[in-house]
Amino acid sequence: MRIIKAEELGPHVGAEIGVSDWSLIDQARIDAFAAVTEDHQFIHVNPDAAKMTPFGGTVAHGFLTLSMLSRLAADVLFVLDGVKMGVNYGFEKVRFMAPVKSGKRIRARFTLMSANERLPGQWQFKYAVKVEIEGEEKPALMAEWLSMQFV
Repeated sequence: MRIIKAEELGPHVGAEIGVSDWSLIDQARIDAFAAVTEDHQFIHVNPDAAKMTPFGGTVAHGFLTLSMLSRLAADVLFVLDGVKMGVNYGFEKVRFMAPVKSGKRIRARFTLMSANERLPGQWQFKYAVKVEIEGEEKPALMAEWLSMQFV
């Protein structure tokens, strides 16, 4: 993550601040997520049965794609100079737009929508996030993501 001073945030609000590297969503990752979340729906973990669906094979859980935001964000988001910790604060909006088929790569585009100091040393950030699927026009998901940083 890039370090930035709070007084330097202004010009970045409303702008795309970066695009992450590509991350592979393979069957091993999907299976591991299924095991952790106990969501073993066949469209995620049974390649033979999933072939019979309109997807033509297994697909990632929507929540797996959403959970990848932390990894994807590490490539591009700002960290305030002197930050002590950062936490997820939630989402204003999340929409799963297209399935991520096993073996596909995803990346995320981040736009800083707002950066506000709510209390002294407590900053709230809002990002518009678009998760793209390599080789596909329709994104996997769109979200408005909130995070907090404590300086």
